[in-house]
Amino acid sequence: MMSHVKKGIIAISYILSLSVLMLTGCSGSHDAYVSQSTTIRDNTPRCLVPEAPGTITSENSLVLIDSSNSSEGYIMVRYLGDSPLVKLQIIGPDYMPYTYDITDNNIEAFPISAGNGTYQIQLHELVAGTEYSTIFSEEQTFNVTNEHGAFLYPNQYIHFTSDNATVVKASEIVANAHDDLEAINQVYNYLVSNFTYDMDKANNAQGGYIPDIDEILNIKTGICVDYATLMTAMLRSQGIPTRMEVGYAGTAYHAWISTYAENIGWINGIIEFNGVNWSLMDPTVASNSGEEALKNFIGDGKNYYTKYIY
Repeated sequence: MMSHVKKGIIAISYILSLSVLMLTGCSGSHDAYVSQSTTIRDNTPRCLVPEAPGTITSENSLVLIDSSNSSEGYIMVRYLGDSPLVKLQIIGPDYMPYTYDITDNNIEAFPISAGNGTYQIQLHELVAGTEYSTIFSEEQTFNVTNEHGAFLYPNQYIHFTSDNATVVKASEIVANAHDDLEAINQVYNYLVSNFTYDMDKANNAQGGYIPDIDEILNIKTGICVDYATLMTAMLRSQGIPTRMEVGYAGTAYHAWISTYAENIGWINGIIEFNGVNWSLMDPTVASNSGEEALKNFIGDGKNYYTKYIY
């Protein structure tokens, strides 16, 4: 259907939601967890592919939204105009605005991070300076039946395919893992043991930066958003639902990587960036941790909340 858009000139405050990940380096390896299983887990890559079959669409002359697979936890968006910079904003039932840059006419996947509910989807073209014109605005209600889909499929920030060297490397790293917790431990150890922190890149990082995971894998240096994106892509490619999260504990910025392990469920904050270092929660403790253990891990828990989930 055609969206009804009231054209107007608006100023948009660009949300640099991942900038907190670019501040510093990572901590040492972690060898605490050893599985009790004697069976090696299947390390075959399981890379899901977002699709836009055109079954359910909303569009105008400048924008195409394909929500045919919203039940899987994502939508596909294509900009059809010629502006060099367009911003997509998605506001879900948690009222948290997610802002993404769109710089070409390729169709891309974006997660429905907040699950079931009504979402406001808007696109804005750059007019001049920091002023944007609204070119699309519509509310859509999504029923997400695959609760893990948003955290298994690739998206604009966590982009990977079966052809990526990163995916092949992840399969090698976890080849002797007995379960998902061992696989998580091995991926973490590989990254913090083999990669160096790029201070010059951190000092010059630009808003909207999205890592090329294979480039980072090759040069083995980067900033914390590189570590986080690479780690999340590796785990997702192994069929381990993974959320890269940014939020607060008190007034301090934090970032977490939460994962879902079979027979355990979601392990919140298993990998944490506290503004100084990355650290791994002891997976043995994590498999049985409650809210208090998580609060102890990330700080005193005051005003703790997750702001963005990718």
